[in-house]
Amino acid sequence: MTPENSIDSPHMTKQIPFVKYHGMENDWLVALASDLPSGLPALARMMLDRHTGVGGDGLIVVMKPDLRSHDARIRFFNADGSEAEMSGNGIRCAGAFISERKPSKRALEIETVAGLKTLDKGKSGAGKCMFRVRMGAPILTAAQIPFAPPEAESPLLRFPLNTHRGVVPVTVTSMGNPHCSVFVADFASVDWLRLGPEIERNEHFPNRTNVEFVRLVSKDEIEVRFWERGVGHTMSSGTGSCGATVSSILNGLTDRRVRVRTEAGVLDVAWPEGGEVTLTGPAVRVMSGDYSYSPGK
Repeated sequence: MTPENSIDSPHMTKQIPFVKYHGMENDWLVALASDLPSGLPALARMMLDRHTGVGGDGLIVVMKPDLRSHDARIRFFNADGSEAEMSGNGIRCAGAFISERKPSKRALEIETVAGLKTLDKGKSGAGKCMFRVRMGAPILTAAQIPFAPPEAESPLLRFPLNTHRGVVPVTVTSMGNPHCSVFVADFASVDWLRLGPEIERNEHFPNRTNVEFVRLVSKDEIEVRFWERGVGHTMSSGTGSCGATVSSILNGLTDRRVRVRTEAGVLDVAWPEGGEVTLTGPAVRVMSGDYSYSPGK
């Protein structure tokens, strides 16, 4: 192939097939790595733009697994082109994509930057799949989250974080990606759309952080608003729901099985003592199509 006809040539347009899904209105484009050009961060920004692209919160790239017995390896890219280690909603969307190609499989093993994740497929039909995702144990050590200083006492409960509102007590965890949970009495009294991006880039988080604003409803239910690293306000978040639940349990506010009420509906999260976190929720097929990619546009 000559440089003029290369996929990355500014003189050539390539049609990139994709499928769009949403997990509780957290929307993702899913594509095979073999169909994509190099420069994935730039491609993600182009495809995910809601005015000039397809639009979405993230792009999932599906590859061959490192271990043949697994079903796939995936990478997550945010709307700003940054790469995320893990997404609870996104991995269910990836699960739906893979299930369309392996319809007889009831359990999927998917490799991520945050480790191997297992998805158990539940009731499905009419373009909607339910999955129970084994998310692994939460990471609570400052150095592994990562959180600065790395020698900070763990777990990081009610850490005094300096913000424009003064000192805000936060609980910091990781589900393979960093999370900062802020407990609030109500959402109306907190300018969380301003506080979210400020906390995301706080100096204590060398890789930035996802932010959850958590309102306690009962011992088995919380309500959450999400500010996602590299995306902004999202209607729901899978790892964010897990981080909020883990933080609620660590602070003695809830039992170990919690209904997480998001702006898009309810996700179920459980963290048995000494066990791993599980996340249960849907993935819905929205559309499929081809994106006209040209490096020069």
